[in-house]
Amino acid sequence: MSAAAIDGVAALRSVVQRVNQAAEKAGRVSDQIRVVAVSKTKPVSLIRQVYDAGHRSFGENYVQEIIEKSPQLPDDIEWHFIGNLQSNKVKPLLSGVPNLVMVESVDDEKIANMLDRVVGNIGRKPLKVLVQVNTSGEESKFGVEPSGCVGLAKHVKEACSNLEFSGLMTIGMADYTSTPENFKCSCLRNAEVKCARSLEYRRSNVSYLWGCLVTLN
Repeated sequence: MSAAAIDGVAALRSVVQRVNQAAEKAGRVSDQIRVVAVSKTKPVSLIRQVYDAGHRSFGENYVQEIIEKSPQLPDDIEWHFIGNLQSNKVKPLLSGVPNLVMVESVDDEKIANMLDRVVGNIGRKPLKVLVQVNTSGEESKFGVEPSGCVGLAKHVKEACSNLEFSGLMTIGMADYTSTPENFKCSCLRNAEVKCARSLEYRRSNVSYLWGCLVTLN
């Protein structure tokens, strides 16, 4: 195993251990929490070594990159698309990565409708999606405003039969020390509570993600 793979596996194991500890303190079942290793810009050889160490969930930001990597790696990898997705990239993504399990960056009705249409056209099983919420208010970040996330989630759940609304996602500020309330997830949590009430689902049945991704070294 290469030095980079050793570092990556060590980082993953450290995070998984911390996740398990946090889950225990919160009374959660750790098996229901999934850690996604961000493999963007990383070579297939490195991903394969991390896979051989037992990890199965990987996240990619760029459509062309995930399309090129996917056929070179085992079929039981669970790919997550975590980057901003343009409408003209939806069909290549869904056609080129049959083991794509989730798109985590749905931020408007247009992209939701396109995903829904393409999934139906190519005959894939319903695709899990997360609605991305811009909780930090940064213009550089993608995502629907917190006030609009209920409407978008409702659109996905009620108007997109080929999509499975699976929760919310956000990316906090890199420097949260000056605004600690951003890091406390209160904005995302409040949005998720409102979605649960509006859409009448059990909160335990969906996910919300707060930068819970590990980047491979």
